Amino acid sequence: MPPSSATAKRSKRTENHAVAGLSIGSYLIRRLHECGIRDVFGVPGDYILGFYSLLNDSPINIVSCTREDCAGFAADAYARVSGMGALAVTYCAGGLNACNSIAGAYAEKSPVVLISGAPGISERENKPLLHHMVRDFRTQLEVFEKLCVAGVELDDAQTAFREIDRVLDAVASYKRPGYIEIPRDMLHVVPSGRHRAESRSEQASDEDALREAVEEAVRMINGSQKAVIIAGVELHRFSLQDAMLALAEEARIPITTTMLGKSVIRETHPLFVGLYEGAMGREEVTQFVEESDCVILLGSFMTDINLGIYTANLDPGKCIYATSEQLRIRHHHFHGVRLADFIEQLTRKKPRPPQRAIPKNPYAEQGKFELRPRDPIRVERMISRINESLDDKTVVIADVGDALFAATELVIRQKTEFLSPAYYTSMGFAVPAALGAQVARPDLRPLVIVGDGAFQMTGNELSTIVRRGLNPIVIVLENGGYNTERLLHPGNYKFNDILPWKYHRLPEVLGGGRGYDVRTEGQFDQALRSALADTSQMGLLEVHLDQRDCSKALRRLAEKLSKKV
Repeated sequence: MPPSSATAKRSKRTENHAVAGLSIGSYLIRRLHECGIRDVFGVPGDYILGFYSLLNDSPINIVSCTREDCAGFAADAYARVSGMGALAVTYCAGGLNACNSIAGAYAEKSPVVLISGAPGISERENKPLLHHMVRDFRTQLEVFEKLCVAGVELDDAQTAFREIDRVLDAVASYKRPGYIEIPRDMLHVVPSGRHRAESRSEQASDEDALREAVEEAVRMINGSQKAVIIAGVELHRFSLQDAMLALAEEARIPITTTMLGKSVIRETHPLFVGLYEGAMGREEVTQFVEESDCVILLGSFMTDINLGIYTANLDPGKCIYATSEQLRIRHHHFHGVRLADFIEQLTRKKPRPPQRAIPKNPYAEQGKFELRPRDPIRVERMISRINESLDDKTVVIADVGDALFAATELVIRQKTEFLSPAYYTSMGFAVPAALGAQVARPDLRPLVIVGDGAFQMTGNELSTIVRRGLNPIVIVLENGGYNTERLLHPGNYKFNDILPWKYHRLPEVLGGGRGYDVRTEGQFDQALRSALADTSQMGLLEVHLDQRDCSKALRRLAEKLSKKV
């Protein structure tokens, strides 16, 4: 729950840090490293160069990106697979360029730390007009106060260490971005006195509220005939996948996930039913969920996309709705109950609902793909072919549009191996996210699915990928423009068209990687086999698609949403 609404009991732990003689910049680097951050993304600029110099001499690596928004997307993906991410940018011209990616991290609860340099305190006398400055010296801070769970300008040496601790603690506790601004003449200042870092331990639940909530939940589950769990992305953010799975396996309750929560469990699990997307999803999954008389939503965001553009038919009177921010059982609200405690105590009570027949898992029962070598490649056939090649060392990263909707049909064989901005839905996430994911987890190989429109926004981050010798496989869906918008707003509108690039030749420009020009199923099969076998470099598959081709999920979305557009 956010700081403003927390009613749970709190406790603090005090940690001694040997910080005598440490400067503000050095202390920040030390604390980032203690938070598990081993790499910081960003773009150098004069207000942040001093901090970059400190990073250069520290155990933390600098990953220089092509743009600040790309650095933000990379840090977001890094956080999703490793626990916390960070980027460091210059003042305003750099920081404000990262607003969109930080907003996405806030919306989807990804713990990213944005560090920005700023003009020195001594430079601000008489209110001079300095380069990169907008309106006044607080403008950028005030912008990010709206986009982050906590923020600070380190303008006071005596409180700097405490403020760094506060922001990092909030990022870790609430899984949302935090903002730290460092005036460049404060970077090397060494505060006087001793510092004892006080980090708030995880909030303890209100014992009475927790007990009553669990008792009511058990009565509801045991009294039901058709219980189901809808698992959401917060289970990943708060490392609760195993706890949820223990509850489901103990009670033998079937599991679905939301689109944003795809891959919180492996999709070949015998209790897994499929993705629940309201009328956008598979009819058999929608029917299974909506005929349930006890729907247990754990860590699920009730967004328009997750709810199939509000076509989901979920009666609140049949729902147990538990997130990090609220707990509601039917129409009863319980305050001060942690999601982790609720799941743990519910599991201990061993609820025993009647066993329910689970429909055949379409994700686990995929038939062998029969190649039609000469047929033009189509989206759904491409996804079926990719399915045959996924393994537990692949992380799928889908951009928005049909890259996302088609990819929901992929079978994720281990938990947390599917990344996408499925709530905030910002185009351009996937390519820089591949950079962040592989820097964080070199043992995983990203397979990126991205539309040509989104690729033209941030595909230049392949330059950093090539420079660092990384080896993702990037599949560009080339149909000459924004196909989702074409379906949402039908008509012969040229504003949805983009200039077609020769995407498969970009490795020649970048001086690394291998490109493939794909028009048929046979060519796609050969290109995918070759790219998978060549682990020494990035593979870029340009897949030419008919503008009329799209996944069934996107067509269902367009039917629902086009009425509003």
